[in-house]
Amino acid sequence: MTVHFVGAGPGAADLLTLRAVALLNRADVCVYAGTYIDEAVLGHCPAGADLVDTQDLDLDQITARLVDAHAAGLDVVRLCSGDPSIYSAIHEMTRRLDAHGVPWDVTPGVPAYAAAAALLGAELTVPEVVQSVVLTRTQARSTAMPEGESLAHFAASGATLVLHLAITRTRVLAAELAGSYGTECPVAVVANASQPSEVVLRGTLGDIADQVEAAGLRQAAVILVGRALAPDVRGSESYLYDPARDRSQKLR
Repeated sequence: MTVHFVGAGPGAADLLTLRAVALLNRADVCVYAGTYIDEAVLGHCPAGADLVDTQDLDLDQITARLVDAHAAGLDVVRLCSGDPSIYSAIHEMTRRLDAHGVPWDVTPGVPAYAAAAALLGAELTVPEVVQSVVLTRTQARSTAMPEGESLAHFAASGATLVLHLAITRTRVLAAELAGSYGTECPVAVVANASQPSEVVLRGTLGDIADQVEAAGLRQAAVILVGRALAPDVRGSESYLYDPARDRSQKLR
């Protein structure tokens, strides 16, 4: 049998892909992170499926459950919050599965930053305002950041910045980013996007920390920073859709 790493999306049960739902529908075992994934998503699993909450398990313990299920000939889904390509630990888990000779595949999901942008009604790349998005995190009591990936380095680019796993350090980070973006730079914080408990805060680097602390946000939130987030942002119009563009030539 194959271990399926499946992106669970931001939380809403109807934001999973059709492929993800099909895999869950026939899963004998579903291994999931209870901190981020709720009963509505797990409702896609069949009655009697073995549901394993991993929030209190370490990586080796999680891998052991996957290997054991495979050895028993069971269909296994490992649900990852958001999309598995970002901060999901599939790199570590798949190395371990490879060592055990266990086959695996990956099904993408809606990433948290995309769900947040949808709630804001924002395009993170506005022509002639910003054309790059940086997805990153910061270091506190966590894995060290590689040399060259400092927040100051990314901020200097002026790109739209999306910070994961950083909500408890909002005040420190806002002060650090203000040096490059300015205190009036627009900021949005989205917690639990697409879930009944979702929270959306909009402000600036100068006031967003006060809002976050007043709301008591501690986890499952992303911080978005950049000029594209201004409610009244105005950029130029995209060349792709310009009526004057010669459509006899393909864009490269």
